Amino acid sequence: MLSRLLKEYEYELKASHALSKNSVSAYMSDLSAYVNYLEARGIDGPEHITKDHVHNYLMTLRKKHVAASSVNRKLSALNKFHQFLLEEKLVNDNIILAIRRPKRAKKLPAVLSVEEIEALLDAAQGDSPLARRNVAMVELLYGSGLRIGELIALQIDDLHINMGFINVTGKGGAERIVPIGSEAASALKRYLEAARPTLLKAPTPYVFLNRHGRPIGRVGFYKILKATAADAGIDKDVSPHTLRHSFATHLLENGVDLRYVQEMLGHQDVSTTEIYTHINRKQLIAVYDAYHPHAKNKE
Repeated sequence: MLSRLLKEYEYELKASHALSKNSVSAYMSDLSAYVNYLEARGIDGPEHITKDHVHNYLMTLRKKHVAASSVNRKLSALNKFHQFLLEEKLVNDNIILAIRRPKRAKKLPAVLSVEEIEALLDAAQGDSPLARRNVAMVELLYGSGLRIGELIALQIDDLHINMGFINVTGKGGAERIVPIGSEAASALKRYLEAARPTLLKAPTPYVFLNRHGRPIGRVGFYKILKATAADAGIDKDVSPHTLRHSFATHLLENGVDLRYVQEMLGHQDVSTTEIYTHINRKQLIAVYDAYHPHAKNKE
């Protein structure tokens, strides 16, 4: 019976035209495995499926080391199928709604060492307007921890270089004041004085311009940064966000309070900032292993 209902559900998915052929195929693949699991255990009707059956099915996926993201995708397929059973009045409730989704493992962000940051900046150096712009952008991303969207949205009125800060508009329109270091301030001044006037084709309030005089886009700068990292001999996957991660990590490694880093990054919740403490702990463990007489790596 479950196989027949699954076939009916497939017809409904295809008839709705809301999903692509690939999406329908992915749903049916996930649901076929689920239905096969249930039927192999003697469950012949939807009314006999319990939360325990679903939990046990998910346990088999975990034993096969299926990633949390894949389990969540499969749960989405199960949820839609059980919702269909509910709408057809074949069950009294959608039991999938009571199933807790597995948390995705947080990946520690890539971080550049101070030496790699210096190598990146060295590779970006040059006297051309575009080179001066690139150095200023890298210095601001690393020196102030800006998001790339915040950086390319900067306008001339946001800059208070002589006072050592800039105004930044973050997610949700939230504004914050961000300090800039002497290196970033110098690079920004050089760009504004010797490069931006050359790039400027028509009046615009935006700080960073492309070769056509328009505000530079995030994709364009991402490509520039990748090429610069390659020139610097850095084999890590470097993105604008890598520089933001490096900014936060290096501050914490040097003893800056987490709350200050949270404020500078523009995080609403300190738990978002706490991911950087994991990186810091890894460094502490490495130092311990290298220097403590009773460390596990000592012979």
